[in-house]
Amino acid sequence: MSPVAENYFGISGYAIFWILFVVAIVLFLQRAYLLVRFLKLGQPENRFDHLGYRITNMLIVTISQWCNLRTVKKNDLAGIGHSFMFWGFCLFLLSYFIFIGFGGGLGFDRLITNTTFEKVYSSILDIAALLILISLLWAAIRRYILKSPRLRGHTGAEAGIILSLVGSLMLLHILIEGFYLAGTDSASVWPPVGAALAKTLNGIPQNTALTVYKGLWWVHYLVILGFLVFIPRSKHLHILASSINVGLKSLTPKGVLTAIDINNKDNLGISKIQDFSWKDLLDGYACTVCGRCNVTCPAQLSGKPLSPRDLILNLKGYLFEIGPSLIKNNATALLSETATASANHGKTLIGNVVSEEAIWACTTCRACQEVCPSSNEQMNKIIGMRRHLQMVAMTETAEDPLKNLWTRGNPWRGTLYSRTDWAEGLDIKIVGEDSNIDTLFWVGCTGALEDRSLKVVQALAKLMKQAGMNFGILGEEETCCGDPSRRLGAEHQFQMLAGNNIQILQSYNIKKIVTACPHCFNTLKNEYPQLGGHFEVIHHSQLLAELFKDHKLNIPQRRDCKVTYHESCYLGRYNNIFDPPRQVLSSIPGLNLVEMEKNRKDGFCCGGGGGRILLEEKIGQRISEMRLGQALETKAEIVATACPFCLQMFEDAAKAKEVEESLKIKDIAELIAEATDVSGDPKC
Repeated sequence: MSPVAENYFGISGYAIFWILFVVAIVLFLQRAYLLVRFLKLGQPENRFDHLGYRITNMLIVTISQWCNLRTVKKNDLAGIGHSFMFWGFCLFLLSYFIFIGFGGGLGFDRLITNTTFEKVYSSILDIAALLILISLLWAAIRRYILKSPRLRGHTGAEAGIILSLVGSLMLLHILIEGFYLAGTDSASVWPPVGAALAKTLNGIPQNTALTVYKGLWWVHYLVILGFLVFIPRSKHLHILASSINVGLKSLTPKGVLTAIDINNKDNLGISKIQDFSWKDLLDGYACTVCGRCNVTCPAQLSGKPLSPRDLILNLKGYLFEIGPSLIKNNATALLSETATASANHGKTLIGNVVSEEAIWACTTCRACQEVCPSSNEQMNKIIGMRRHLQMVAMTETAEDPLKNLWTRGNPWRGTLYSRTDWAEGLDIKIVGEDSNIDTLFWVGCTGALEDRSLKVVQALAKLMKQAGMNFGILGEEETCCGDPSRRLGAEHQFQMLAGNNIQILQSYNIKKIVTACPHCFNTLKNEYPQLGGHFEVIHHSQLLAELFKDHKLNIPQRRDCKVTYHESCYLGRYNNIFDPPRQVLSSIPGLNLVEMEKNRKDGFCCGGGGGRILLEEKIGQRISEMRLGQALETKAEIVATACPFCLQMFEDAAKAKEVEESLKIKDIAELIAEATDVSGDPKC
């Protein structure tokens, strides 16, 4: 008989069961309602498009636990343990509905007890309980004894409470089984753990065993209800929100930032909690506090004040602090930053919750978002705050390069070159003079105006000519694509530059564009469509790989050297272009390609993205030097790149480390041009 079917002190067990349940549900819904009201403080955003795909993706990613398993490494197997806990807990959650809700609360226990289904399911739960307990033990050791670096700063009491609650549920399950089997004198060997425990309890009178069983059953029920009430009030809110957040992740290309209406003076960036979208605020609920973002963030690892994890958690904490006051005062997005600060005792978003140093430290490499199991999105939050600092607060950060972009159409101060100097003697068409071309070569500011990068675009142009391509350049009509402006928060400048470029490209009926700069590539391909510019854009690594595949380039000379390839964030993580650069390098006979430990989606930023190439790096280690150190560990003679920013950052790092003679920094186009005897020396 189910413990619910009995009377206790003259009170029906069913009455006790449902009264406790209603109290727990009311407390849960009360908190859930408040959490939803907090989210409604944010700006509207449509994350319910393609609903079928979203739901399917959420179920696949969550049930398979790919969100955790995809980041498992030899030195960090925690994702496996977390997956076992998740799968096991799902089995237990289903059992609570069947055995406790349907069987106990609704009185259908007689339909389940002593059935084959009960024995099989209980046996599965026994094994799951053991696996969960082992995983919990390992989690506790990592958190409190080994003190895993990615958990640093977040090993407080609440984590211990959650581990204890889950562990107690597993132990209670086993104890309940053991005492029930002992009290009913069952000789069954299934479920195995419960049966084994029952054998050790043979000396206990059956009535005593059944009394203990009933007491443990009610304790178990109370712990389940307590868990339900505690979770939405704890730091482990992600148990409820993370799967939902996965389903609501952005479906736009990874390289696209959210556009804003620059004519709306009330929405120029983010300066208060109500400027975030409701989805931005939901990210705080979904954060698992796993720290994966922190141990991949180059800014964090180089000693800068940016923590992707704390950015999300601090915003959540700020929302919980200021939310009740905003709701009480019927405050909406119209509430000013000053009024918001006043409601929270003078605490401001930018400055108190997130420091300006942290906002500017980000290289926008997207490593944090790539590894997040909850699909949190830090980039739009950081860029949103940069937009406020640039367009409203008028910060002095990046003032000079942005002024150069206004006046010259490029960010480089003191350059001695014009847009066409690099092409002298190469007989390259300028579209304004001869528009009979198939492909436009978008040279980019760095390629055309920075001394070291001139050699790259010259090599690429020679290779395209050798392959018989009919291409041309814009020449002096080409201006910056706008990537530095947008990443530095000057959205008004980006839209002006992009609008002008789109108009010029459309006036010449340009359809296909090739560029050697991943930042130009990402902007032209993924962000210009926001403003009506739709073009076929390919990166030079893709072009070169295709030319070799079609046998349009000569067979390269033998190199006989070791080279390591550095992944550009805007080419790799942003646009999933990993193989073409490697295919290009592998086309050179004798060249031995060795990978750095951090490669492909796990690649480490050069430090130049997000407009950082235009800013001084004054805090902590130089990110470029850290990455170059990783390259040196491979014992390679050449670091190959496919990005002018990376090339420039590594050239500077090589000089700082005094290894410029022993370690050469080359773009893949230069290596191919040298090997095909178009230019340069084929020796390493």
